[in-house]
Amino acid sequence: MAGRFAGKVALIAGGTGGLGRAVSGAFLREGATVAVTYRKKEEFDALAESAGAAADSLMGFVADVTDEAAVAVCVGTLLAHHERLDVLVNAVGGYAGGVPLWETGANVLERMLTQNVRANYVLCGAVASGMVKAGSGSIVNVASRAAFDHGAGAAAYSASKAAAVAMMNSLAADLKGTGVRANSVAPGIIDTPMNRKSMPQADFAKWPKPEEIAQVILFLCSDAARLINGATVPVYGDA
Repeated sequence: MAGRFAGKVALIAGGTGGLGRAVSGAFLREGATVAVTYRKKEEFDALAESAGAAADSLMGFVADVTDEAAVAVCVGTLLAHHERLDVLVNAVGGYAGGVPLWETGANVLERMLTQNVRANYVLCGAVASGMVKAGSGSIVNVASRAAFDHGAGAAAYSASKAAAVAMMNSLAADLKGTGVRANSVAPGIIDTPMNRKSMPQADFAKWPKPEEIAQVILFLCSDAARLINGATVPVYGDA
């Protein structure tokens, strides 16, 4: 039986990471052709292996998605191969925290803004006009609970995630009436091996799983969410 995204093409930036891999796999299982950006070949190989027969519908680009020229090449190549792009999911991001603002150099803020804001700005700039021309499309950015819950020791990270949400809301206003939608998801701490290692005493059962967040993203990109534009969906788990 054909999946919800059969015949559609999705670009998952950071599609081989802790969350991105789950998102890429979910779209593949729903019948989409999936292109991912990645930095580590071993992660792409692991994704392809886990995809099984669906790996025939997977392609990858080694790319720095903060680089406008690199992203333009990726999108151009993808369109040359498939002549359409229906979905963009940005799962690229970074975290820095654990110390008060006065002990955090401005270089940390710049890095957070680059990873958590610039990357999505560049990606959206590369795909939005084509989607508008086609009259359809869905863009989802992975933000964070920290965009709203501004805890101690995370000033640069919280500021970058809040900015990312604001940017997506403004993009959604730009897209109103075009048939293209832009939304965000805001997870709490995601249950990934890296997070478990950094917080070994935490109750992992309370954290949302990557696969659970992927299902929320699938919904936002599906026809069932055609009336949702400019939303930020919290996915906090029980924490």
